[in-house]
Amino acid sequence: MKKLRVAAYCRVSTDKDDQANSLVSQRKYFCEYINAHDDWILDNIYYDEGISGTQTKKRAGFNAMIDEAMHGHIDLILTKEVCRFARNTVDTLFYTRKLKDSGVGVVFTIDNIDTRDCDGELRLTIMASIAQEESRKTSERVKWGQKRRMEQGVVFGRDLLGYYVKDGKLTVNEEEAPVVRAIFHKYTVEEKGTHVIARELVEEGMRPKRVKIWSNTVILRVLRNEKYVGDLCQKKTITPNYLTHDKKYNRGEEEMVYLYDHHQPIISRELWNRTQDELQKKLPSSEQLMKHSNRYWCSGKLYCGMCGLHYVSKTKQLKNGVMYKAWRCYAAANFGRPKERMGEIVGCENASINERALLFCMKFLISHIKINYDSLRNEIVKDINTLHTTAIKETDQIRDRIEALSEKKCKAVDLALEGVISRQDLADQTKWYDEQIQDLEQTLELAGQNDRIRERQAAEAEGYMAVLDEIMSFDGDNQGLYREILEKMVITKDMVDIYLRCLPFAVRMMVRSSGRSENYVTEIVSMELIDIP
Repeated sequence: MKKLRVAAYCRVSTDKDDQANSLVSQRKYFCEYINAHDDWILDNIYYDEGISGTQTKKRAGFNAMIDEAMHGHIDLILTKEVCRFARNTVDTLFYTRKLKDSGVGVVFTIDNIDTRDCDGELRLTIMASIAQEESRKTSERVKWGQKRRMEQGVVFGRDLLGYYVKDGKLTVNEEEAPVVRAIFHKYTVEEKGTHVIARELVEEGMRPKRVKIWSNTVILRVLRNEKYVGDLCQKKTITPNYLTHDKKYNRGEEEMVYLYDHHQPIISRELWNRTQDELQKKLPSSEQLMKHSNRYWCSGKLYCGMCGLHYVSKTKQLKNGVMYKAWRCYAAANFGRPKERMGEIVGCENASINERALLFCMKFLISHIKINYDSLRNEIVKDINTLHTTAIKETDQIRDRIEALSEKKCKAVDLALEGVISRQDLADQTKWYDEQIQDLEQTLELAGQNDRIRERQAAEAEGYMAVLDEIMSFDGDNQGLYREILEKMVITKDMVDIYLRCLPFAVRMMVRSSGRSENYVTEIVSMELIDIP
């Protein structure tokens, strides 16, 4: 008899020692569990350490296991609980269905769920929804606890220019503190601009923190940081979605925590207040800054393929009156070609690129992405219908089972009245039926909660239809579309690598320009796919 090739998956969500011990225990458990079955053979034990279960894209062990299963090297996968497999209902169902279609079952040993059983998906859906809800509650508890600790003065974050952060406390870095004082003095006392300050710091050989080179943005970040006057403001960024863990700037969605005179300052309160007054006079409002930073479809998404810095926008009017807009590497724009200054290499030899060239590349790429629109639309319609019908089907099945057990309970009473079974047998049988019915009623309640989740998913999917129709019917240079789907572009002299949010790979374009000063791409020489590391 052919033995089943069985793999196991373990996961702990933090990399602390106690959790590491848990991982060792899980691996030992599965080795013994699999070896206890004569018709099973251990294929491999996959695991992930210190990674949340709410998303799968960063779980190397999990993805390696799925890949092996899809290539026919695994027949069965074991994991202890649904929450170990994933805490995202969509991911749980997606991967278990994908595996089942390839003939691979998933067994959750503690939850007693086998996706190969006829009712496996129903029970899995309920348990996955519970796991996701538990993940949401855990996220809320963690955020609540963090905020209480912030209010007590505990610092969350990492070292910054002028300060060490250790054990939740800020201490002055005496080697870097003079750089901070120099920035405030140059700006407020000497009345120098941020670009001038950045250039002078490079010339003076002062090093920035966590960035390659000084820029006006870095200088502004220092000038606006309240930590240098001894105050502490936390929750500047938030994580609104506990499933994706994506961070965003806090624009008033959540209350910040601000503590005055929290730690040893680097600059005086008087200098800080003067600096903030000067910034208020010279700089536009925060609303204007937000508008400025996002006014172009590719703002903040262009990177130099030679030095790694951002590209910045340059606009000028040509002799013929036409406005010419191009993008240039920040290092090249500020320091020209590479040169040595105070032992540091500054500058970049990468060329600028015309705005029209970038639009040309995006339009060319979009037109060559092969999408079967009708098929995609039908898939979404199918998913919407499935969400509607599955909910009705599952709750009806549970109600049918409750009704069937109630009928059997009544028949047991009839048998007792007829003397076929004893009173004790009737009591035992009735107790068993009551327990089964009670369990099913609880399952029905959970299924009802799951129905509401599906209803929301169906409503969202219907909303996607309108968005899909709009995207697929665009004409010309749709910069709004480009802004939404573009992850980043990496630019070199004759090559553009384009990363789209909707693609699991990047596209490399070899380009040929006109040779004129406008540096406008006139031809795409070649286009190839490149793997994203």
